[in-house]
Amino acid sequence: MALYSDKVMDHFQNPRNVGKLDDASGVGEVGNVKCGDIMRMYIKVDDNGIITDCKFNTFGCGSAIATSSMATELIKGKSVEEALKLSNQAVVEALDGLPAHKIHCSVLAEEAVRAAVKDYYDKNGIEYDPKDFPVHNCEHCES
Repeated sequence: MALYSDKVMDHFQNPRNVGKLDDASGVGEVGNVKCGDIMRMYIKVDDNGIITDCKFNTFGCGSAIATSSMATELIKGKSVEEALKLSNQAVVEALDGLPAHKIHCSVLAEEAVRAAVKDYYDKNGIEYDPKDFPVHNCEHCES
């Protein structure tokens, strides 16, 4: 049995939505100091609250790149509220699984999306529940 699924390998070798959005509505950056993965997520939101475009830049392992890529695919075309519901488990499932020691990458992908949405809310004076934006605790990550 392969360590990584075909989908993980595809998103690592052919990542979708790589780059920067100069006119981003929200930008979020998260990182894990234990393993060195850093993710920056950019979202472009239209007047109806729909994410019309998203890009990412990730410095990290293949799983970090794959989870970033899949996260952008899962939120593009969705409302900001739907993007906030994206879970790391949904990212893992969409990639047909990750090794247990790489699950933290999917957590970072979820957090990068949340950070970009929070930045969008902050820039636009949109009220939100702080509980929707928990602070990452690296002590629970495995490197």
